[in-house]
Amino acid sequence: MAALTYDVTPPLTRNRLSVGLRIIYAIPHLVVSQVWGYLAQILAVVQWFIVLFTGSRNEGIWNLQNQWLGYYGRTLGYIDLLFDDPYPAFGTDAASPVRQSIEFEAGANRLSNGLRFLWVIPAAIIAAVLGLVAGILLVVSWFAILITGKQPAGLYDFILKALRYTMQTQAYGLLMTDTYPKYA
Repeated sequence: MAALTYDVTPPLTRNRLSVGLRIIYAIPHLVVSQVWGYLAQILAVVQWFIVLFTGSRNEGIWNLQNQWLGYYGRTLGYIDLLFDDPYPAFGTDAASPVRQSIEFEAGANRLSNGLRFLWVIPAAIIAAVLGLVAGILLVVSWFAILITGKQPAGLYDFILKALRYTMQTQAYGLLMTDTYPKYA
């Protein structure tokens, strides 16, 4: 089964001004990502019916969701201070310090996908708790970077792992994979 991988090359230096204004810089990306994300979710419902009746995924829908997931991962990585500059490109341009991949598998388990809306709930709860903790640590990291110019490695690692789990949960919830998310 194909599992989503997500990794980021840690920045060697930090631009304090860029970090200080990061949330303002990210607003256009958040808007585009949210609108595109709604489309990916609507297509997940269509994909659910396709898998339920045919036992395989539609590659076109999967590709569009995968492009959104890549963009979403770059946007969240930028907001979560996982990389500094350059400002992430809009759309599907993958030129960034983020490395994300997932392989398309046409075959899908009908039962697993049919009950996905129930099975994703525990993963979504865990992702929400991890996201909350990561959000608190993100504020601490933000201050640490503004004051010292560096982000503590432990904070960076936890935020990266929380974001990785969130991305795996997104892929699982969008029916892109049958692999259940794991925190690693």
